[in-house]
Amino acid sequence: MLAFNTLKTRLSSQLKTQFRFASSSAKTLDPAKLTIRNGPVFKGLSFGSPKTVSGEAVFTTSLVGYPESMTDPSYRGQIICFTQPLIGNYGVPSGNARDEYTLLKYFESPHIQCVGIVVTDVALEYSHWTAVESLSAWCQREGVAAISGVDTRELVTYLREQGSSLARLSVGDDSSTEFYDPGLVNMVSKVTTKEPFHIPAKNAKHHVLVVDCGAKENILRCLVSRGAEITVVPYNYPIHKVADKFDGVFISNGPGDPIYCAETVENLKDLIKSQPDLPIMGICMGHQLLSLAAGAKTLKLKYGNRAHNIPTLDLTTGKCHITSQNHGYAVDATTLPSDYQEYFINLNDLSNEGMMHKERPIFSVQFHPEAKGGPLDSSFLFDKYFELLDKYKVSGKSTDLGELSSKNLAGARVW
Repeated sequence: MLAFNTLKTRLSSQLKTQFRFASSSAKTLDPAKLTIRNGPVFKGLSFGSPKTVSGEAVFTTSLVGYPESMTDPSYRGQIICFTQPLIGNYGVPSGNARDEYTLLKYFESPHIQCVGIVVTDVALEYSHWTAVESLSAWCQREGVAAISGVDTRELVTYLREQGSSLARLSVGDDSSTEFYDPGLVNMVSKVTTKEPFHIPAKNAKHHVLVVDCGAKENILRCLVSRGAEITVVPYNYPIHKVADKFDGVFISNGPGDPIYCAETVENLKDLIKSQPDLPIMGICMGHQLLSLAAGAKTLKLKYGNRAHNIPTLDLTTGKCHITSQNHGYAVDATTLPSDYQEYFINLNDLSNEGMMHKERPIFSVQFHPEAKGGPLDSSFLFDKYFELLDKYKVSGKSTDLGELSSKNLAGARVW
């Protein structure tokens, strides 16, 4: 009993200390507010950069992985609302650390891509063996606005009922009436590599041409770690003119409305016509662009799908996979041409989650089999792609890559 009382006293003292720290820290934070266009205003405290930003307000129900989400290029131009009540408790890892493939070890791109974040409660202190700074310090250093103290349940309820909305996150006095709409801008052009680059693979068996629409680092890692050296090109690169020199083409994820990538769609159309046996895979934006090239149409979802726990049904096997997702647009499966078929569907809203050609080695998915963060249920899709690469054999294929020769290229994305 004495030991129990001693432990109880210590825990009580620790809780009081933590409460005093949180209250004291809160007093140093400036007032901030989140204004939804034609909607409610949420007041809170700023823990990020003291600036006013505007963009599309979206929400993610992911429980972990805020560093990966915030550096995901697919969030470019958006204000992320995290439904997980406490954010920042494990801090932020190093943005300079790289793995054995020279890819970023903890981030999906070198910098924060969203313009702002919204949380219920921010942890101003952190504890994790990989952490080098707090979430607050990171946001301030990167110039990203952040607000704490918001009732995110009320905000998410509004976004679910009204749909993703334009919003403005401001610190201090805000007399602005402007709302920036990333849906009217070619966001892919802002996150794609400015020049081709090359990532080697040890004992590479294949050479894959990657179309960078805002590729996450872990997508590149999933290719290189399986034995493919990759040459990554800008989203509008004329891939149909060089694809015959590669073993496959891969189209990455990316932000915004796919209709702004008309050049990419036309290049893919030419590629599909000229290379009937070439393996082609797409993820997220890559899925939408490949579907548009096939002749389908896309649509904007009411509030999108952004989470790490979304069930999708494989229509070829009847199996359900829990997937990581981040998208606001989807393919209208009813518009797929007759030589293509729906591959996966979302079991929450029944939206399309994938398509495949009935005879040729072409397939794509809306969700993220590379996850990071999230479950790896669907990572087998990379293995499926590599099986297609193994089967694809072309005798006498040219090895002269010209301007795309690895000796002429950078070793990382050029921002």
